[in-house]
Amino acid sequence: MASIAPTPDASANPALAAQAAILARPASEARRMADAIRALAIDAVEAAKSGHPGMPMGMADVATVLFTKFLKYDAADPRWADRDRFVLSAGHGSMLLYALLHLTGHAGMGTDELKRFRQLHSPAAGHPEYGEHPGIETTTGPLGQGIATAVGMALAERMMAARFGVSLVDHRTWVIASDGDLQEGVSHEAASLAGHYGLSKLCVLWDDNHISIDGDTALSFTDDTLKRFQAYGWATRRVDGHDPDALAAAMAWATRSRKPVLIACRTIIGLGAPTKAGTAGSHGSPLGAAEAAAAKEALGWTAAPFTVPDDIKAGWEAAGRRSAGTRRSWLKRLAKHPQQGEFDRAIAGRLPESWHEALAALRAKHAEEKPKLATRVSSQRALEALVPSVPEMVGGSADLTGSNNTNVKGIPAIAPGNFAGRFVHWGVREHGMAAAMNGMALHGGIIPYSGTFLVFSDYLRPAVRLAALMHTRVIHVLTHDSIGLGEDGPTHQPVEHLASFRAMPNVFVFRPADAMETAECWELAVKRADGPSLLALSRQNLPALRTDTGENRCARGGYVLAEASGPRKATLIATGSELSLAMEARAALEADGIPTAVVSLPCWEIFAAQDASYRDQVLGSALRVGIEAAIGFGWERWLGADGIFIGMGGFGASAPAEDLYRHFGITTDAVTAAVKKRVA
Repeated sequence: MASIAPTPDASANPALAAQAAILARPASEARRMADAIRALAIDAVEAAKSGHPGMPMGMADVATVLFTKFLKYDAADPRWADRDRFVLSAGHGSMLLYALLHLTGHAGMGTDELKRFRQLHSPAAGHPEYGEHPGIETTTGPLGQGIATAVGMALAERMMAARFGVSLVDHRTWVIASDGDLQEGVSHEAASLAGHYGLSKLCVLWDDNHISIDGDTALSFTDDTLKRFQAYGWATRRVDGHDPDALAAAMAWATRSRKPVLIACRTIIGLGAPTKAGTAGSHGSPLGAAEAAAAKEALGWTAAPFTVPDDIKAGWEAAGRRSAGTRRSWLKRLAKHPQQGEFDRAIAGRLPESWHEALAALRAKHAEEKPKLATRVSSQRALEALVPSVPEMVGGSADLTGSNNTNVKGIPAIAPGNFAGRFVHWGVREHGMAAAMNGMALHGGIIPYSGTFLVFSDYLRPAVRLAALMHTRVIHVLTHDSIGLGEDGPTHQPVEHLASFRAMPNVFVFRPADAMETAECWELAVKRADGPSLLALSRQNLPALRTDTGENRCARGGYVLAEASGPRKATLIATGSELSLAMEARAALEADGIPTAVVSLPCWEIFAAQDASYRDQVLGSALRVGIEAAIGFGWERWLGADGIFIGMGGFGASAPAEDLYRHFGITTDAVTAAVKKRVA
């Protein structure tokens, strides 16, 4: 039986009257090109039987103007370093991006890929996934992350331009964002930051369609968004999101602005759908066969599914080649540029040849001087060796610079209008900071690191998760890593955070025990190019435990720091500030005739990647005792069924650190008593 087209009801849905007026306009070339996006989005979502057709249908006109008139890109080289960056922050509307890549002639996003939308191994995933196609600049979907990541891209562009000059670095960052993006807190943090630093080459195209999943946005969202962004220091404008001429005028205005720009594009979600346009019904599910057919009829689209008429496809492919000459000119400038080699190296993520020499000298100094330092201070000393040697390292802190020790003497901070520095004052914006760091890393040419307290990593976790998914090289310095911070109390004492990040795939969590291990862990973090690294560092001073300067022993994740005097009766396994406690306990046990080894386990993820024979050799077959001033979740992996964990069983308390360790039973006496009870 043939499907019956739904009957529109303009009285029940006022957007339908507006839609009728829009569709009654003459079918210009721009409108027909936009309809190709709409048709492909309808087809792919129907084929997948899932997806979000409404946003691509509503924002097709905006995207068409952007990609045909303003965005600087070349479909033949989607990773061209000086391309404009386009971020689809509203990642649920992923078919908008895939349709654009397909239509503009990007290899790897053909009809077959679109037909496999949302299917296993398709580059056209449910939300844009970085790495699945070179035209996808970042993973988006968690709302707010895209716009915040884009702020980092725009910041990186300014800093790279300050380093290499505008002849090599001169591009814009464009964002399509939804109501939901602008509601998420991280977008507020990022927008405030962008306004403060005056990131004038950033433009956000807001899909102002007044619809959320629950219905009209008025249910929960009555901000005056333009006034809010004006207060952040942005320039703003409203525009009819279905008027190509008005859109082009607004985007041209944006390119002349000396401020970041927000353009509120008033659109109808699901434009063309006879009953679902302007409603939440077109947001997150297929239109259905009848509605889809009627939508195409309303649009005047007669081509077969996944088929684009030759003249429309030719227009789109011409748009994909529009900046080819600009790219060729840029390549000629690069070839003659005195910094070509350095630029290519930085963009490729390769470290300078001699980058590790100053760090090796620091390790030798630590071996000689045996400093008793908090690892946050040891971290600063490592940075003082690294940052001058690796010019793409850019530091920062979430308003805790003196506590995180992420600053390096002689390295200036950036400021509004001056991006020649290499340190960012992020303010109290942990989430925005981490998301922007992702954008800086994705942009290329920068290795971002920054700091906050480990307990506040809760605020930046979603961005770390995306960094892990995208394999981006970002480094987070997380200080005050345990009850050892003392009097600030349980609100500031992380107990579950190590376990939670160790549970996150592709995150390296480093918890060094002294100055030597800290230098080694920094070396590993900087070398790591395929994911985020977290350094958990102490507030309190820790004694030097290592005097060797040969191999980087942390490079295997765990190692035997001190072997037993005879066949092991116990192996004490510890990280960070508790490693010295383990060494004290070993001395006491050995004195009592109990041969005991101590294992340092600064990075579980690296240790887990070693071969089983090495892990067995390090951990041994004797009683295993884990010691860490955090909860024991996850330690069973190393301790086995018969092991003992000495650490935290709940939240901390407010008191001097020494008192807290005694109160919670994380002491030499507690370790020795536990071992003696089991091996006697």
